[in-house]
Amino acid sequence: MSPVSQHPWRSMIRRSLRLRAAYARAVAAVDDPGLRSVLAENAQLLDQLIAEWRVQCREPADATEPKGHWAAALRRGIEAWRWRATPRSDVLWIRLLARDEATLLRSFERALAAAGTDTAPLLHRQRPRLDALHRDMCSLARAVGY
Repeated sequence: MSPVSQHPWRSMIRRSLRLRAAYARAVAAVDDPGLRSVLAENAQLLDQLIAEWRVQCREPADATEPKGHWAAALRRGIEAWRWRATPRSDVLWIRLLARDEATLLRSFERALAAAGTDTAPLLHRQRPRLDALHRDMCSLARAVGY
């Protein structure tokens, strides 16, 4: 895979890692046990997708966002503030996760559009799982009026 074609993959992996971290925070913070189990299942599904994307992108399993870039440091600072400022509200967690999940879906669509003939079949096979994740978040968001 050429470096140019890896950019959408790496972007998608970074977004999915951030979303997985958000799911972990939400699972620990929400009060409703049913919501907690749905979010934990979504996090597991996201873990599976991340592992497959990393294999395809030939990225190490422990790789994260580059720590040296100033934009990455700024993003981490903003996200840390965002999560500290989030009250223990199930509705707010659903809204935040739904927004982040929609961003991941757009990133996935960009990667799919840029995919070559060798990677497109993998993304097409994973699309139903990502759509299931999206449907879960959409139904949760509708339930809270988002």
